[in-house]
Amino acid sequence: MEDQFLYAICGRLSGIEGVFIALEGDPVQQLLYIFSGQLEIFSIDGHPSSCLTIGPGKGSNWGRYFSRYSTAAVIEEPIIPNVDIKHTQLLINGKFVDSASGKKFPTYDPRTGDVIAHVAEGDAEDINRAVAAARKAFDEGPWPKMTAYERVRIILKFADLVEKHSEELAALETWDNGKPFQQAFKSELPLFVRLFRYYAGWADKIHGLTVPADGPYHVQTLHEPIGVAGQIIPWNFPLIMFAWKVGPALACGNTIVLKTAEQTPLTALLVGKLFHEAGLPPGVLNIVSGFGPTAGAALASHMDIAFTGSTETGQTVLELAAKSNLKPATLELGGKSPFIVCGDADVDKAVELAHFALFFNQGQCCCAGSRTYVHESVYDEFVEKATQRAKRRSVGDPFKSGIEQGPQIDTEQFEKVMRYIKSGTESSAKLECGGERFGSKGFFVQPTVFSNVQEDMLIAQDEIFGPVQSILKFRDLDDVIRRANTTRYGLAAGVFTQNLDTANKLSRALKTGTVWVNCFDVFDAAIPFGGYKMSGMGREKSVYSLNNYLQVKAVVTALKDPAWL
Repeated sequence: MEDQFLYAICGRLSGIEGVFIALEGDPVQQLLYIFSGQLEIFSIDGHPSSCLTIGPGKGSNWGRYFSRYSTAAVIEEPIIPNVDIKHTQLLINGKFVDSASGKKFPTYDPRTGDVIAHVAEGDAEDINRAVAAARKAFDEGPWPKMTAYERVRIILKFADLVEKHSEELAALETWDNGKPFQQAFKSELPLFVRLFRYYAGWADKIHGLTVPADGPYHVQTLHEPIGVAGQIIPWNFPLIMFAWKVGPALACGNTIVLKTAEQTPLTALLVGKLFHEAGLPPGVLNIVSGFGPTAGAALASHMDIAFTGSTETGQTVLELAAKSNLKPATLELGGKSPFIVCGDADVDKAVELAHFALFFNQGQCCCAGSRTYVHESVYDEFVEKATQRAKRRSVGDPFKSGIEQGPQIDTEQFEKVMRYIKSGTESSAKLECGGERFGSKGFFVQPTVFSNVQEDMLIAQDEIFGPVQSILKFRDLDDVIRRANTTRYGLAAGVFTQNLDTANKLSRALKTGTVWVNCFDVFDAAIPFGGYKMSGMGREKSVYSLNNYLQVKAVVTALKDPAWL
């Protein structure tokens, strides 16, 4: 032991504070935990290069030390959820079926990179089958001919079934996506249920108008379903995005072909089964798992559908939609959202909210507050406290209680985040903490904070989609408004101030679809969500989202000798 180097982190293990010592030199690193005179040995996948090197020595000289980066979490053997994966086929016309090609693809556990299951790989032929089923269900089936109240009852029954299966769904979402289980179970599943109950409430309240005309005519408008809606959902919030898309489309009486993200296909298939248990007729909801260049391109190009999508490849989707049949498209895309901390802010509260705005969901959030603008009068204090908060962020198995951050979704996203971190360290930005991989297995990234960030740096311009906080300094409101708006994105913004006039000025000046004042990531079902500029077109959620799935028809009838006009 005297010939090995010791690395120490002060923190806690399983809720007990202690001194953790990692030893380098063996194939398997060991962690010595000292507490109450007892010595226990744990195998870990630590990363000692991020810790403070104490140098050769004996355990009697360990003491307490802090590293540049420390975290309370230890990557141990992953917890395997008690979930029976039964549905890995395509859902077409009310039945689970193999893909036409018979191909399958693996979906991976981002904690380890291990395969969870093999899922049917849909392609253009499967999209054609699904669209044909959806078209028949719309033209000949009972769904669009049901009373709105009958549709309401099915959607509400589905929401009740999801509520009963919420723990299973949350576990499956965490396993396939890597987000903390408590986040999925306590936040996202209740919101999923709330969204469908919200849209069920709209289903029997969709109506047109009676319009006066200049002449002897009776004029009315009808709000009709568009027919077959094609939908593509992303991997960062699989269930929530399912609800954002499927809820309003069904409330309006449409049928659906939905393509899941290839990284996270499992939960959509399970909720598809629950929808049919609730009484949804065959062909109304069809789910195809597959890849963007094959299944996704076929869906966007199909001549027999209208399209709404949520994908980073929105430009390609829009091009394919236009080249096929000029189908309307709703695109909720990326962002580089400013989070503005004014000089009058309570710094401690601002630090916590800015931390949440960026690091929530491993930073894999399209509206993440990824440009943190801080007034020069509180900048230094903010940077110091934001750095300490990031160091305290617990990283590890997302099934473990108390873990705040799980892995990135896959190798591609992990490597993308690490490239941006490298770009930041090679610029004049200052790396305050993090900046490296966490552990040696899976796709974990240390919570990372950069200060002295400038607008011309890639970490200030591009959507990183990871746990990387960039902190910029501003002088006054006109300065921060100009800089915050100098971006190709316009999805969201956060404002933290105690001054109502400041909040009002910023809310109206920022060119974004959402401005959160003294809060962030408030996703109530009734609040519309969407972006300006390259952040997309159209709106999700709220009454506004119904417009994506309705056609407006004017019916004009000549009146003979009307008593009044």
